[in-house]
Amino acid sequence: MKLKCIIFDVDGTIADTEDLHRQAFNKAFSAYNIDWHWSEERYHELLFISGGKERIRKCLSEDKTISKDNNFVEELHKCKSEYYRSLLVSSDIKLRPGIQRLINQAKENNIKLAIATNSSIKNFTTLIRKTLDIEPEELFNPIVTSNIVMDKKPSPEVYYRTLADLKLSADSCIAIEDTANGNASAIKAGLRTIITTHAYTKDNDFSGASLVVNSLGEPKKGFCIDENFYCEKSYVDIDLLNTIIINENDFLLQKEYQRVGECV
Repeated sequence: MKLKCIIFDVDGTIADTEDLHRQAFNKAFSAYNIDWHWSEERYHELLFISGGKERIRKCLSEDKTISKDNNFVEELHKCKSEYYRSLLVSSDIKLRPGIQRLINQAKENNIKLAIATNSSIKNFTTLIRKTLDIEPEELFNPIVTSNIVMDKKPSPEVYYRTLADLKLSADSCIAIEDTANGNASAIKAGLRTIITTHAYTKDNDFSGASLVVNSLGEPKKGFCIDENFYCEKSYVDIDLLNTIIINENDFLLQKEYQRVGECV
């Protein structure tokens, strides 16, 4: 079996968007006169909950001074999303290391590219237009967002839907993720995963992942690999993905590892 599709998560995986989301939440709270401010530390805790509305509901359940109905949550989250897209457009955000290279290599090798995300189609479209200056459909098919699948990761539903739309088996695809919930979601759907951590997720539990690194890496600036994994390469490419797909048991040498590149 050879690799037939790479399935990407979006926020934190394709680009480091998480802090823009945090800033957007705080702007929305201010606009609605809510006395909340999510610090980086607080947002780190909240990211263990999948979905912006779900994070708001969690905080509402803890703050008895605010009594709001579900319409309020919807309106507040809509306001936050508008702030997020505005921040995104005005930012200098770039794709994470190795993303553009891997996309180009996949296209050259006729490997499909798909999206499986808790994000909305509007947020995803804004990100791709900003970073790649193209329409998402020019690169990715299918694009499965929260507009299509309501169940949030770690539910595997978003990956089940993606695989169904692809008409491919899970063992011919690899998911690129950045969170414990995303990793669990993909694994439950039968997929192998590569995790690219960042400041908000580097301490997550990524049990079952095929590889955990701090980015996909580049030939001239490799990734830093998690201490529980071993890899002879310093960046993720199609050859490495095929190695994982074809013979994962030989690829995963637990209790032995090699540090490659510089940790961030």
